[in-house]
Amino acid sequence: MKIVRIITFILLSLCVSKASAYVERNLLQQMTNPNLLKSALVLNQKWVTYPDYTDRVGWDKLFGATKSEYIKRGEQQLNYEWKVVKAMDYIEFERSGSRQVMETPFGDNNLAMIDLLMAELAEGKGRFIPQLINGVFHTCEMTSWALSAHLITQKIHRSLPDHREQLIDLTSGDLSSMLSWVYYLLHNEFDKVNPSIAVRLRYELEKRTIEPYMNDANYYWWQAFRATPTTMVNNWNPWCNSNVLQCLMLLENDPEKLAAGVYRTMQSVDRFLNYVHSDGACEEGPSYWGHAGGKLFDYLDLLSTITAGKVSLLGHPMIKNIGEYISRSYIGDGWVVNFADASAKGGGDAPLIYRFGKAVGSNEMIHFAALMNDRKLPRNRDFYRTMQTLLIREELEATTPNHVTPLQIWYPETEFCYMKNKSGMFFAAKGGYNDESHNHNDAGSFSVWINNSPILIDAGVGTYTRQTFSSERYSIWTMQSNYHNLPMINGVAQQNGRNYKATQVKFDSKKKMFSADIATAYPESAKVKSWMRSYVLKGDKLQINDTFELGETIEKNIVHFMTWGDVDSSVPGKVIISVNGQRALLTYNPAQFDTVLEAIPLTDKRLSDVWGKQIYRIILKAKAITKTGDYTYSIKQL
Repeated sequence: MKIVRIITFILLSLCVSKASAYVERNLLQQMTNPNLLKSALVLNQKWVTYPDYTDRVGWDKLFGATKSEYIKRGEQQLNYEWKVVKAMDYIEFERSGSRQVMETPFGDNNLAMIDLLMAELAEGKGRFIPQLINGVFHTCEMTSWALSAHLITQKIHRSLPDHREQLIDLTSGDLSSMLSWVYYLLHNEFDKVNPSIAVRLRYELEKRTIEPYMNDANYYWWQAFRATPTTMVNNWNPWCNSNVLQCLMLLENDPEKLAAGVYRTMQSVDRFLNYVHSDGACEEGPSYWGHAGGKLFDYLDLLSTITAGKVSLLGHPMIKNIGEYISRSYIGDGWVVNFADASAKGGGDAPLIYRFGKAVGSNEMIHFAALMNDRKLPRNRDFYRTMQTLLIREELEATTPNHVTPLQIWYPETEFCYMKNKSGMFFAAKGGYNDESHNHNDAGSFSVWINNSPILIDAGVGTYTRQTFSSERYSIWTMQSNYHNLPMINGVAQQNGRNYKATQVKFDSKKKMFSADIATAYPESAKVKSWMRSYVLKGDKLQINDTFELGETIEKNIVHFMTWGDVDSSVPGKVIISVNGQRALLTYNPAQFDTVLEAIPLTDKRLSDVWGKQIYRIILKAKAITKTGDYTYSIKQL
């Protein structure tokens, strides 16, 4: 059955990785035990720093100049018609692969609730409470708060919610934490309308989130309680655990139960900290940093708060490394180093980066946050981040924008390498393996920017569908090595799987060289003994060298370069790339290669919003079939 194959692939993708990634650190559990934790906990919500609902002076001070904007947003929802997510909307995910059919009406409802909540806290006159109650009651009537794309991890492996099983996913977790804040802040006001409303809300929060999380009979893959050294633990872990922790902090006042719940989240988050590298790089790319490293910070920030700072990892150097990855992956003018499913556009959530930087003592992050600050008011279902943004908004706006990072950055465990020169060239490459979280088959690939403009690119990923996280994933062109800056060896592309990886990965800071043997990222059918690829940033140019040895010769080798803008390949040995006023020259040996320039139309909005209507694949096809060889290419600014 097709849906069973899909769920099997998803579970394997989420749970398998290379053994060398896991280090038994257990940093959180080393700091305390359940008994000590119980004595450290701040009980009865005395840790909350936000005003009580009736404290109008406190809320006016917190909202400041943003008050009128939040009230305006709420007013636009006073006549909102709450949308029903129909059974066939869920089932559509199985039929066509579309996530949006279910997610759009559900997301609209959730945004309406947060708008009404923020407006009521800002105004405090009860004007938004009836409509907010409508939304809360409507949401409580739903069978599940999880997305159709995630519901297929139910025991029945279908995308329609099964009332017998409560699933905690990213969205249900976000909703649970947000609605826990609704309960904490407004349950007395709800009681004035009808006492059953708050009672029902608390019941649903306990049944949908707290009880399932604490029940040993349940198992959510992201908890990683069954993790082995080969288990992948990705952004779901800190994201979901930060939501569960908020529910516990806001709803549970029994010291024994609260301590047990908080410690359980610590055990789970330790699995994430054991999996991720101490060098701090996010293998999922900058687009996912806010969900991985950023959510880890939210979790650690909350844990420190509930224990009055007695259980805190915020001073650990690994956490600082995780934070500074986001500033060091920023190139300029909105462009970032993107690998895996990450977009090439971004920069990160400025208030989150500021809070993170302040907590870990990183001036680099603090001033980078000021550079990224667009002063837009957050509008999403993450209530905690929204409130924390309001608390630091004025500090952030008063901070001097700046972005200074080292000329060379090497992540030895994740195998990411960044180098730049003083003439404006920025180079990024990766080693790694082809089963990383949100993996693309891209071991050994690279990108180049000149004066903040992408020249040789990583396309990123299109809109997520059922196929994206299924056995069909690598049928999508953006996932394939042939659409990265990599060779096709003997007519064979790289293979997905944890055994397919770069080896002999080295970085020499004095020579400004990054190198790797990428032969081990290709299957046996490629008949490749070694393929040493090296990159040297030399003066005003980047030199790339491929030295290889094949066991057999089957087809002519092909080397790909991905680019965009205006591309002229009319002169043999030279390709001129013009992007945003920047001109670059890619050179190769015309005696070794024939050249084809292939236009790739971008019909997916997620890709076209970044690159426009099309990108290009420069295809260098070897003229000769040889068992050994040496190819050299270079790129420099014109």
